[in-house]
Amino acid sequence: MLFNSYVFIFGFLPITYLLYRGLTARGLDSGAIGVLVGASLFYYAWWNPAYLGLILASMVVNFDLGRRISNSRIAHRAKLRRLLLASGITANLLALAYFKYAGFLARSVNNVLDVGLAVPDIVLPLAISFFTFQQIAYLVDVYRNEAHEYSALHYALFVTFFPQLIAGPIVHHKEMLPQFTDSTRRDKLDDFAVGSTIFFIGLFKKAVLADGIAPYASATFDAAAAGQPVSLLLAWGGALSYTFQLYFDFSGYSDMAIGSARIFGIKLPLNFHSPYKALSITEFWRRWHMTLSRFLRDYLYIALGGNRRGPIRRYANLLITMVLGGLWHGAGWTFIVWGALHGAYLVINHAWATLGVARRIGSTPLARVYRAAAWGMTFVAVVIGWVFFRAPDFDSAIHMLTGMLGHQGVALPNAILARLGAFGGHLHALGIEAYIGGGRDFVMMWIWCIALGFIAVFWPNTQQILSRFAPALSVHEPSERHALATPSCLNGIRFAFSLGWAVALALAATLGILALGQVSEFLYYQF
Repeated sequence: MLFNSYVFIFGFLPITYLLYRGLTARGLDSGAIGVLVGASLFYYAWWNPAYLGLILASMVVNFDLGRRISNSRIAHRAKLRRLLLASGITANLLALAYFKYAGFLARSVNNVLDVGLAVPDIVLPLAISFFTFQQIAYLVDVYRNEAHEYSALHYALFVTFFPQLIAGPIVHHKEMLPQFTDSTRRDKLDDFAVGSTIFFIGLFKKAVLADGIAPYASATFDAAAAGQPVSLLLAWGGALSYTFQLYFDFSGYSDMAIGSARIFGIKLPLNFHSPYKALSITEFWRRWHMTLSRFLRDYLYIALGGNRRGPIRRYANLLITMVLGGLWHGAGWTFIVWGALHGAYLVINHAWATLGVARRIGSTPLARVYRAAAWGMTFVAVVIGWVFFRAPDFDSAIHMLTGMLGHQGVALPNAILARLGAFGGHLHALGIEAYIGGGRDFVMMWIWCIALGFIAVFWPNTQQILSRFAPALSVHEPSERHALATPSCLNGIRFAFSLGWAVALALAATLGILALGQVSEFLYYQF
């Protein structure tokens, strides 16, 4: 059951809301929470009932471990608490490793050693990466005395709450439990209005924008995978198409998750804050998939030692963290390379920051040039990384990158060159070749890229548009000094309960719903 489906929008969500609201109106908060748990389990089982037992078993084991760790807070039992924590983390990671990485490991060993290991045919259970990380964080927080849970029903809702169950945001227990137990927030009609607004903004992002540009990304990467020549402009068009498809797909999903949770009076953490405005890779990761970045920082990077043991160890920790973050996204060498690439980016970024160039430039006349160059380098680095993220294999990624570097020539559709007249002749003389067919797709691809690029880089994001209503929990407050500023002519776009906004949202919702004739899964569902 997808957020961007008729059955969810017109069936599951309104029925669940009416049942929930009916119970909260009568003061039956436990019953209302039970409705959300039952609805969430139904939502998960809709995909594949066979894996319902897996998530239930995971919840039972982790809840029991958390309770045991919480009940062992005396000094002479510190070893027991550490043993319980280690056992819980190991059990969670082993389950994740089996379902997600067993096939990848077997294939990799076969390729290297040619030993003929049997490759298990395992279907990846939906959301296993997200609910595994979420419960590992819970166990660590309990061990640190930062979280306590004595209600199995509340814990079940923490793990299974359907708006964030499948692809996040990754939430902390201490963020959610106070909201589950606070009935005063559930009587505000503002929550329904604000939540619906966020949801339909997200639906528009996914169904209209992301799915609209998706065919151009797919066509280019498919051509590269087939070994067909991918010339400079076509390669960059395909890479940019995927860059914006991924952003609006996952940002749209996150908006729909935050919006559907807000309808019930629950605030989820913010997951995006205009990451393509970032002036550095460090700032990019403060703005992209913010809850995953937080998890990797708090439970992996810091656990490895963070920056406490000198610059060399810090850089090594960054590389390890990002490689494992890449592997978390997918069981494949392209994801490992993507993670390693971003780890290298972060190392270079931190090393450059120690030189203090940006601080010395300050507000000098060179500041604008420096910021533009910093944004351009960051954005290009991110796009190059996305090539590995999207390509089906390493060879396809290299084929795309050589095209982006111009090693497969520069070409334009013949229909375009012919319409350029004498200027087209000059371009041909400079080595720009012509090819037959594909003129319309080429033009439409670049129109989509320019339009979505403008929105991603200059338009205010959902959090900013609804800032008056605090739509989500802030994981990290990004510094606007380290990002491109929203133009003043667009900065005043702020949501209000008005006729104009009602018309705009009705139009966005209508376009989003009309686009559901060709429903597509969210890209992050595969992770």
